Amino acid sequence: MVAYQRYVELSSSGDSEERGQAAHLAAIAYLGHRGPADEHAALYAALMNFLDDPSVKVRAALAYGLLHSDHAPRPLMLALAQDAPVISRAVVQFSPMLLDADLMGIIRSGDPDMLAVITARPALSQRVALALTRLGNPDLCIRVLGRADIELPDDDLMMMAETWGEDPKVRGALFNRKDLPGQARLYLVECVRNALSGLRIVKGAIQPRRLDRMMRDACDSAATSIGEREAGRGQRGFVATLADNDKITARLMLHALVHGRVLFFADALAHLSQTPRRKVFTMLDGGSRAALHALFARCGFTPAVRNLLARMVSHARRADLADDVAARYFVVSLLIEELIAEHDGSIPPTLDEAFAYLNEQNIALARLAARGVMPAFADEAPDLAMLPDHTPKLALPAA
Repeated sequence: MVAYQRYVELSSSGDSEERGQAAHLAAIAYLGHRGPADEHAALYAALMNFLDDPSVKVRAALAYGLLHSDHAPRPLMLALAQDAPVISRAVVQFSPMLLDADLMGIIRSGDPDMLAVITARPALSQRVALALTRLGNPDLCIRVLGRADIELPDDDLMMMAETWGEDPKVRGALFNRKDLPGQARLYLVECVRNALSGLRIVKGAIQPRRLDRMMRDACDSAATSIGEREAGRGQRGFVATLADNDKITARLMLHALVHGRVLFFADALAHLSQTPRRKVFTMLDGGSRAALHALFARCGFTPAVRNLLARMVSHARRADLADDVAARYFVVSLLIEELIAEHDGSIPPTLDEAFAYLNEQNIALARLAARGVMPAFADEAPDLAMLPDHTPKLALPAA
């Protein structure tokens, strides 16, 4: 226990170290005081007096004694928030006494160091977080996006994606957000595609047509995968955005079916045909060929594409296309054979794009299905000869 007389000696000392001890003691005493009101008032006055101390050490000792308390004197903490940088940064980062209105004032001041400190506060409101992201500073956006505890509106996340989609660091921070809306995520995928396509090392290593095919297939996979997740969450905006931008093509619908993205496929059909989602699922699960043709017709697909999609749905009912690569390969190969047989090898122009896509998928899926086959076979039959023995047999000469 430190007596009042000893406290007076420390606070009146010419040594800043001792005055700092006094300031810290006064702060602890104020926060823990449970006595008479006049004592509390005296401690409050003592704290305010330390604000005029010329030594940064003393004012810092005062600030650190009150820093994390939600019972610290608010006027005192506001004054310390405008003190020397070593003090003000600590107060702004940790003091719970600062309100959003106080932080907004600091944001308007535009001090870069203080803005970065605000992003590190233990608790940050959505209002303050949005104010920081709207300053046009990519570093602040990255810091705010890294705060998973802050819920950001979809519109603001989309705006950040459009503003900073070309910045790889901000783009990565946006991709890490689990609440990033599907439209923003697909937009960022397009940004990645453009960035990769423009790299000299990529253009020099991959033939242009193959690179374009790879990028197109990757974007189709991203669109259907994102759409599947959004459909699972009950979010219909993603499909509506794709439809408004004329991005729901026969190729994309085929890709969704081939890779088992049934939720996205059904959502797209429901939106294009203006048919209830439940009815679409019923038709996909057990509807007749005529019913499927009618559904696809309401979506605006050509007769040839309608016939192809109906066949694909029929095959998909009997195979696990979501997880079984071999099943995907079998179904795609079967579709190609059926199309060639039906049209006697002369594929109509309306199916050129779809047929080209099926051929691309046939090659890609064959590669995937073939991986690991020989090692697995070797494990099962390690001693089996790979090539037959062609040693010529001895023959007796003719008599």
